[in-house]
Amino acid sequence: MPLPLSHEASVTAPPTQLQAEPPMASANELPLQIIRRNGTVSRFDAAKISIAMTKAFLAVEGHTAAASRRVHENVAQLTADVGAALTRRLGDGRTFHIEDVQDQVELALMRSEHHKVARAYVLYREERARERAEKQAATIPSAAVTASTLNVVLPGGARTPLDGARLSLIIDEACVGLDGVNAAAVLTETRRNLYDGISLDELALAPVMAARTLIEQEPNYTYVSARLLLDKLRREVLSFVHKTPVSASQADMATRYAEYFPACIATGIAAELLDPELARFDLARLSAALKPERDLSFQFLGLQTLYDRYFLHVQGARIELPQAFFMRVAMGLAAREIDREARAIEFYDLMSSFDFMASTPTLFNSGTLRPQLSSCFLTTVADDLDGIFKAIKDNALLAKYSGGLGNDWTPVRGLGAHIKGTNGESQGVIPFLKVANDTAIAVNQGGKRKGAVCGYLETWHVDIEEFLDLRKNTGDERRRTHDMNTANWVPDLFMQRVEQDGDWTLLSPDEAPDLHDLYGNAFAERYAHYETKAAKGEMRVFKKVRALDLWRRMLTMLFETGHPWITFKDPCNLRSPQQHAGVIHSSNLCTEITLNTSADEVAVCNLGSVNLRNHVTQAGLDQDKIRRTVRVALRMLDNVIDINFYTVPEARRSNLRHRPIGLGIMGFQDALHVQRIALASDAAVTFADRSMEVISFHAISASVELAVERGRYPSFDGSLWSKGVLPVDSLELVADVRGGMELDRTTSLDWADLRQRVTVTGMRNSNVMAIAPTATISNICGVAQSIEPNYQNLYVKSNMSGDFTIVNDFLVRDLKARGLWDEVMVSDLKYFDGSVGQIDRVPDDLKALYVTAFELDATWLIEAAARRQKWIDQSQSLNLYIANPSGRKLDALYRLAWKRGLKTTYYLRSRSATHVEKSTLKGTDGKLNAVSAARADTAAATAPDLTDVIACAIDNPECEACQ
Repeated sequence: MPLPLSHEASVTAPPTQLQAEPPMASANELPLQIIRRNGTVSRFDAAKISIAMTKAFLAVEGHTAAASRRVHENVAQLTADVGAALTRRLGDGRTFHIEDVQDQVELALMRSEHHKVARAYVLYREERARERAEKQAATIPSAAVTASTLNVVLPGGARTPLDGARLSLIIDEACVGLDGVNAAAVLTETRRNLYDGISLDELALAPVMAARTLIEQEPNYTYVSARLLLDKLRREVLSFVHKTPVSASQADMATRYAEYFPACIATGIAAELLDPELARFDLARLSAALKPERDLSFQFLGLQTLYDRYFLHVQGARIELPQAFFMRVAMGLAAREIDREARAIEFYDLMSSFDFMASTPTLFNSGTLRPQLSSCFLTTVADDLDGIFKAIKDNALLAKYSGGLGNDWTPVRGLGAHIKGTNGESQGVIPFLKVANDTAIAVNQGGKRKGAVCGYLETWHVDIEEFLDLRKNTGDERRRTHDMNTANWVPDLFMQRVEQDGDWTLLSPDEAPDLHDLYGNAFAERYAHYETKAAKGEMRVFKKVRALDLWRRMLTMLFETGHPWITFKDPCNLRSPQQHAGVIHSSNLCTEITLNTSADEVAVCNLGSVNLRNHVTQAGLDQDKIRRTVRVALRMLDNVIDINFYTVPEARRSNLRHRPIGLGIMGFQDALHVQRIALASDAAVTFADRSMEVISFHAISASVELAVERGRYPSFDGSLWSKGVLPVDSLELVADVRGGMELDRTTSLDWADLRQRVTVTGMRNSNVMAIAPTATISNICGVAQSIEPNYQNLYVKSNMSGDFTIVNDFLVRDLKARGLWDEVMVSDLKYFDGSVGQIDRVPDDLKALYVTAFELDATWLIEAAARRQKWIDQSQSLNLYIANPSGRKLDALYRLAWKRGLKTTYYLRSRSATHVEKSTLKGTDGKLNAVSAARADTAAATAPDLTDVIACAIDNPECEACQ
C-alpha cells in the first residue's frame, strides 16, 4: 500500500515520529504551516509531497527501472500542482490542515488520471483514519488539543484564549432558519483547523472554510459560509471605521448598521474615495432605511465576490458592509434627483433585494470621485496613423475605469494597399490589432478585472483570413492577439453566397470605402459594383474566394480558438431605431450592444439586469412586479448618462445625444425551474417570448414616462420610434429585405396604445434593451447567468475570487422530496459530470427538468433567443453549447441563427472530457477544468472540417465573460 502524505512523518521514520524540515517559501516569502492532527503546527515541506507520491506510485507500479522513470517524470509536476492548489485560497493566513494536503494529493492523482494510484491512496487513508479513531476511543483523556487550551494571536502580537463560546454562537447564528444544515458539523470541522497561536484572521476564516466543504452535501451551506464570512467582514469593517477593535454578531447589526453608515461615508470621503457630496445627503434618513436582514440573502460566491472586488477599501481594510455598499451605489445614482433621499432609498431597495442589479462599472464607481458608470464603449477606427493611435489611446482611457470595448477596424486598409504619403504598401490591420491587444493587457482596470476589448472586421475585408487566425497558438507571434476578443461582422449578402455556394470577393476598404456604411439592398448593389471593377482589373487589392470555403474556415477557427464570434451586420442595422443618425459598425465586447459609431461619436451603453427568478411564481410571471421593477430600473439607468464621468469627449457627445441604455435579464434558467418548465421544450421558448414581451413593453413605457418628465432624447426626430415602429415592428424590415423570415409574430399586450404614446410623447432613450452576460452580478444575486442554461448540476466554478462548489438547489429540493438525495447521489453526480441523465434512479421528469448545457440540443437556445430578439432594440449575449461538435452541426447551427433573425452570437462552448472530480474530498474546493480539449466528429462534405481543435473554456477565470 502507498504511504499517505503526512507532515507528521519524516522521510525515513515511521509515520508516528516527527522531524523538523526546512520551510517551503511561498509566493510572498512567508512560510506555510501545517496543522497536525494533534493540534500542533509545523512548517510545510514540499519535499514530503514528492516522497509520499513516489512511494504511492511505486507501491502500485512496482520498482522496475521503467516504472521508476515514469514515476520520476510524473511526480515533479504533480507536486507543483498540489503546491499551487494549496496556496490558491489561503486567505489572510498561511496555514492549512494536514488532511487538506492529502486531499490535494488525491485530487491531483485523479486529475492526472492515475486512477489506480489514487484508489490505493484513498483506501490507505481510510484504513489509517479507522485506526486513529479506534486508538482515540481507547485513550482517555484524548491526546488532542481542545479548543479551551488554544490561544489566539492578536494583530499586535498579544495572545488571548480562544473564545469558544463566541465561535459556537456565530456558527449557530449562521445556521438559523436554514433547512438541512447542522451547526455541530460546522463546529466540528472548524475545530479541526484550529491550532494554538492561530491568528485572528485565520480564526475568522476557519468556520467559513469548514462550512464550504459541506455545500456539495447540502446547498444551504452556501448561505452558512456567506454568513460566517460576514462575521469576518463585520470585524474588519467596524474595527477600521470606528478606530477600535469591534466584533459584532448579525443580531447586533440591527442597531449597529445605523450608527456605522455615516462613519462609513465619512471614512470614504476622508480617504478621497467617495464624492464629498454624499455627506450632504440626509444620512440619518438613509441609515434608518438600511435592512440588515438582507445581509443573510447572500450565497457564498456572491459575498466573496463583493468582498474581493467591489467593497471599497482603505489601506487594505474594507470599509463597506453589504447594505452600506448598495446604499452608496444608490446615493451616487440619485445625486441629481430632486428628492434624492427618497430616490436613493428606492434604488437601494431594488438592488439590495436582488430584484435588479446594476452593472459592474456602476457598482464599482457610483458615488466615487470618478463615477465612470457605463459598461460598454464602441468605437470606429480611422484609416490613418493619427486615427489608429487615437483609437488605441481611447481604448486605454475607456478601459481604465472598467469599460468593455468594441472596436470597428473595418475602415483600416488591408495588406498591400497603397499608402500615398510614403508611396509604400500597407501592412494591413493585423499589426495594429496586436498593439490594441497589448494595450488591453497593460490597462487592467486597477487589478479589479482584466482589460477587455473585442475587434470587429467585416467579412469582405481583404485581411479577413489573417483576422481569423489571430487567436491561434501557432504562427508568427507578431500577428497573434491571444488576449483580445475578435468577431466577424457578417453582411447578409455573404450568407446568401454561402447558401448559393457562390464566390466572394475580398476588398481593401481604401478602394471601397462606402461599403462600410451600407447594409441591406444598398450594400448588395454597391458590392456587386466593386466585384465588377475587380473582375476588370480596376481594383489594386482584391482576392476572390469561394464563400463556402471562407464560411468553413470561420467556423473552424471559431471552434478551434473560440474566435472570431459570428455577428450579423444587416439585422443590427435594419432594425436599429437610429438608422437616421448613423450606422452600426460593430457590437461590443459581449455582443449585446448595437449602437451607431462614427469619427465624432463613441457609442456608450449603460447596463443593468432584472432578476427574472424574483419575478415569477409557479403560476407564471408577476407582471405588476415586473412593471414596478422596470420603471425604477429605467430611471436609474437614465441617471447614469447624466452623472457619468466621461474619459473621452466623443463618448459624452454620443451618450447625451442618444441616451441609450440596456436593460437585460438574468436568472432565466431559475425562472424556468420555479415554473417547472424544461429548457428543451416549446413551453420554454414560449416563456422566453412572453417574458421578454412584458419586459420590453414596460421598458418602452417607462422611457415614455421619463420623456414626459425630462424630455425626449435629442435625436428622437426621424428615428423608428418617431415613426411608430417599435422593435417588434422592425422585424418586418428584415423580412422585407430577405424576402421573408420564419418566426412566430404572436403578441399578447396592448402594443397599439403604447405605439401611439411613443409616437406622440417620444422616448427618453434611443435604445432601452440589451441582454448582457451578467456573469458577476448574477453571482452576487445567486442566480443563473443571463439566459444561460444550467452548466452542470454539481460542479466547481472558478473566477477571480477563487473556486466555489455550485449545486443546483432546485434539483436537490426535488430529490429530497422523493427521498433520493444522499451521499450516493452526490457521488453519482460527480461521476456523471453533474448530469442526472445517466443516473438510473432519477425519474425521467427530473431528467428533463434538469438537463445540462451540453446535453441540450443548441437549437432550443437559438429558438428561444429568436423569440426574445423580436422584442429587443439591441441584442443579447447568446452562448451556444455543443457537446460533440462537427462541421455539419456548426454549419446548421449558425445558419439557423442567421435565418431566425438573430443579430449576434457570443461564445461557442464545447467539450469532450469535462469532469468534476470523482472522489469525495472534504476540506477542499479545488479548481476544476470545466471544459477541456474537444475533438470534433467527422464533418460533412459541405461543412467545415474540425480536427484537433478546442473551444473557449466555459469557466475560465481569465475570461471577461466569466467575470
